[in-house]
Order: sequence, then C-alpha cells, then structure tokens
Amino acid sequence: MQNGTLLAAVDLGSNSFRLEIGRYDHGHIERVEYLKEGVRQGGGLGEDKNLNEAALQRGWDCLARFAERLKGFHRTQVRAVATQTLREARNRDVFIQKAQHILGFPIEVISGLEEARLIYQGVSRLLPQSDERRLVVDIGGRSTEMILGRNFNAKVMDSFRLGSVAWSAKYFPDNVFSAQAFKTAEVAAKAVLDEALDIFPRDQWDVAYGSSGTVGAISDVLLANGRDTDTITRESLGWLKDKLIKAQTVDNLRLEGIKDERKQVIGGGLSVLQAVFDLFDIEHMIPAQGALRNGALYDLIDRESDVSDVRERTVQWLSQRFSVDAAQAKRVSMVASALFGQIATPNQNNERHSKKLEWAARLHELGVHISHDDAHHHGAYVLEHVDAPGFSMVELQRLSLLVLGQRGKLRKLEPWLGDELLVKQLVCLRLAVLLCHARRDPAHQAIGLQFNKNRQIKLVADVGWAQNHPQSAWLIQEEALAWQRVGWKMTYSFE
Repeated sequence: MQNGTLLAAVDLGSNSFRLEIGRYDHGHIERVEYLKEGVRQGGGLGEDKNLNEAALQRGWDCLARFAERLKGFHRTQVRAVATQTLREARNRDVFIQKAQHILGFPIEVISGLEEARLIYQGVSRLLPQSDERRLVVDIGGRSTEMILGRNFNAKVMDSFRLGSVAWSAKYFPDNVFSAQAFKTAEVAAKAVLDEALDIFPRDQWDVAYGSSGTVGAISDVLLANGRDTDTITRESLGWLKDKLIKAQTVDNLRLEGIKDERKQVIGGGLSVLQAVFDLFDIEHMIPAQGALRNGALYDLIDRESDVSDVRERTVQWLSQRFSVDAAQAKRVSMVASALFGQIATPNQNNERHSKKLEWAARLHELGVHISHDDAHHHGAYVLEHVDAPGFSMVELQRLSLLVLGQRGKLRKLEPWLGDELLVKQLVCLRLAVLLCHARRDPAHQAIGLQFNKNRQIKLVADVGWAQNHPQSAWLIQEEALAWQRVGWKMTYSFE
C-alpha cells in the first residue's frame, strides 16, 4: 500500500454510527477525520426483532451524510461493518440493501467473534508494544465483547448479548434510575457473563482495557468532573451510580461530559460495566484509544497481502482442521480460477471475486470426512455456521452456497441463480470439480468458456478432447442438463 493512501472505516453500532478516515504512512494510520452520530438503532428493535421505520430512517439518513464525505474513495479503501443490532434484526436485508446504495460501499454484518477480533486489532495497534497480557472489554449497545491478547495477537475471544441499549431498555424502561433497578440490572448482567469467568480467568491477564462505547462515555464523564484521569476505578463507578440515583430520571441528570444521546443508555451501560468489575475482580480499567473502527482500518492494510490477510489464514486453518486433500483443493482451485478468467466481466473487482472463488474451491471438500456422499451439504453447513476470523456473515454465506452447489441438482440454489456473478463462480467451480474427477491435473487449457447474459453458457473443446476424455465429456453433457432444469442453457461443442 502506498504512503498517503486514505482509508475509511464505517462502524454501524447499536447506539452510534461512526466514520473514521485515516492516512496510511509506513505501516501506521494517522487520523484525518472522525464523525460520530447517535443513531440509537438498537432502541428501534422491537420484540418481533424487526427494526421500526424510524430506526431504519435514522440509519439511512446518517449514512447519507457519511457518503458525502466518502466521495472519491475506491472500494478497496473502505470497510463498513455492522454489529449486534443488525445481526439480530430480521429485516436487516431491508436496511442493508438501501444502506449500501446510499453509502456507495458494501456493508458487512459481522459475527460477534469477528467484532471481537477487530476490536482487539484496533486497541492493540494504538497501545505501546509490550509483553503484558491484556483483557480488553468493549460494552456496546447490544453486545459486549471480551478478548485476551498479547501484543497484536488476540488469543481468546467471545461475544455476549448484553449492552447499554438493551440493558437500559429492559431495566431502566422509563429512564428512571433507582438503587433497585441497578441491583437487578447488575445481577442480570452477571448471570449472562458468568460463563466468561472460565474463558477469561483472572490469572491469564495483567491489565484490563476498556474500548469505545460505554467505557469511553464513562471515562469522559469522570474526567469532566475531576475524577479519574487515566483509569476507571471501582470507587469512581460507585460515585457515578450515586449521581444517577440522586438524579432519579434522565431529565434531571446534570453531569459535565455526558451527551444527551448517551444519557438515555448510561444506566444500562454502567450496570454492565459494574458487573464486569465485580465478576473479574477489577480494581481499575484503562480506557483504550483504539476500537472496532481502527481494527477495520488496519484490516484493510492486511487484505492487501495474502500473507497478512486473516481470511487466507482462516482458509488454511479450516483446510487443516478438516483434513482437506491439499493437492485436490489446489487442482480444483487452479482450474476454477482459469475458467473464471475467461468469463469474468472486465472490472476492478475481478481479482477479489476470483479470490473468493479460489477459497470456495480450496474448501469444497470440507465435509468429506463427515459424509462422502453428502459432503457438499456438510461443508456448506460448516461454512455458514463456523466462526471464521476475517469473514463477514455474507461472505461465509456466499462460500457456503458455492460449496453446496458444487455438484448435484441446482434447484437447491434456484433463489440465488438470478445473481450473475454467483452463477459465473458456480459454473466455474462445478466444471472444475467434474474436470478434476480423476484427481489428477486435467487438460483444462483445451476448454473454452463463454457466458451470455441471456442465461446462456457455451463450452467449446479442442479437436480430439472428447475422444481423449470420454468420462469428462459425458459429465459435461449431464451438467448441461442440470442447468437446463433451472432455466439456463448450457451448450457444448466437442469438435
């Protein structure tokens, strides 16, 4: 990556949307601009798990303002990620489809573990390097992430479904603060986090850091009121809780350093943080400068290289974990990529689309050791449900669909066959699998592939190819019939 390149991260959180723009300089990122809006989208998630119209519109309006600032950025310079609220929302596709159009860039709904990984990446990059063992806690609007790490390496990660927005709505529903409400909220938070005690034992970390969200807001309040300067202590949390209880309601709350939108969720956030302090016997916590958005920025740098792209490492890990035949995976990947190169629409994203096809090809036999006959079904299930660092939920679904569709009937993928890019990737993967059926390098250079937008695929083989490869030729004839059954026309010519 060239020095001076601008990079941007958009964090669609449950309480706030954030835009961070930085300039790359010799492996580091210098902040250029930071925008934050209290969208409170998590507060618009109803009991039916649908976002109401007001919450949808607040999100779209905010992204429209961000989009103006991102004009001129290329796709490789921007990463937009959405967290717990959109993980939960049943109508998230309604929001995402319009949001992507407004923003002008893809929006990834990431898993809780991917969120945790990016949080640690952001925190660690902005801390001085040391060998200290770190516990990082990020209390967001509807989820809390916890990470054990050292230097730049996250060792243990988890995500829990509680946060400032959710706990405020549930335990302080009328914006009323009372000692009993805090007690109930803290007990409930401890019940959710109790399992974390075994995952993040006290003897496994030296220093506790708090990232963004609730910790940042509480730190600002304490600093503005002459309390702690560089740490949050158990005593200072008690002082803040007393202030809220004495105020009784959000409307009566008069504290320096707290913004109006944060007042609505401070009770829930404070009760969760107090529970963390109590459960993990924390005496003081250091507010960290880094956060999810910073981790997303540094991830953009990593994705420039196969060596540092965490997704590449994840594919390697999955291959080893499920004992994938490396030679066959490489063979199918090579053929699929070569075929895709023949039919890919000329544009700047071909390399990225080819890489994702390559990953699907390398993982196409992921389910073989579960069941040989239904390997594609099992492999697809694993990909859709595995915690895969670096991948968004949409990316995993895409890989899952390709692995599921690598062979057999196509009706199982019929709802997605209107997606031209998916069809191109699927055609190439299916042809690669059948051409490599003998588990040796096929003469794929003799195959020419053409793609017509009128749902037509044409395959042409060199003279004599069919006579020399009768089994492959027969499999291609069967493949043509499979596409015909779902409204596509595949023709072949064995001259």
